[in-house]
Amino acid sequence: MASTPPGQRKLQILQALAAMLEQPKGEKITTAALARRLEVSEAALYRHFASKAQMFEGLIDFIESSVFGLINQIADRQQDGLAQARDILAMLLQFAANNPGMTRVLIGDALVNEDERLQQRMNQFHDRVELALKQALRLAVAEGRGHEADVAARADLLVSFVLGRWHRYAKGGFQSSPGQDAAVQIALLVQ
Repeated sequence: MASTPPGQRKLQILQALAAMLEQPKGEKITTAALARRLEVSEAALYRHFASKAQMFEGLIDFIESSVFGLINQIADRQQDGLAQARDILAMLLQFAANNPGMTRVLIGDALVNEDERLQQRMNQFHDRVELALKQALRLAVAEGRGHEADVAARADLLVSFVLGRWHRYAKGGFQSSPGQDAAVQIALLVQ
């Protein structure tokens, strides 16, 4: 790792942390184990991150920028509110399938025994996802499809659906995709 540029080193550390989170048993990740995996000293990790919490913040930054970048793309290209909501749900499930280790961060499983602000940040992430779904559902109401009074409850239900799928995926050892049968389920939830 000595000849690697500093920005690349940080990325390697985050990639190794994400890979460790993909282990189905989900054991607690220590900086010692992460350093062993990268074949560096713990001190080398701390040259790039002040704490393990900061490493998790790097993963959360990746999740937020990826997911909300994709939500913005969906909103830009899809003018139909219900289709927007369906596309957001499908993307969230696909994101987890493509990033199994990140799924443990998304559900908070990897953040147990870590700094409390990390879980608070994930709670805010879930709130922002719910807000994006509310916006899509309000667009549908403006199109004459649905009732304003139902928007908040429907958005909450949709977030709960996604969290449940993520949870089953992570707790099931990443064996069955969170997107399995999702199209049918999403069609039942968003009509």
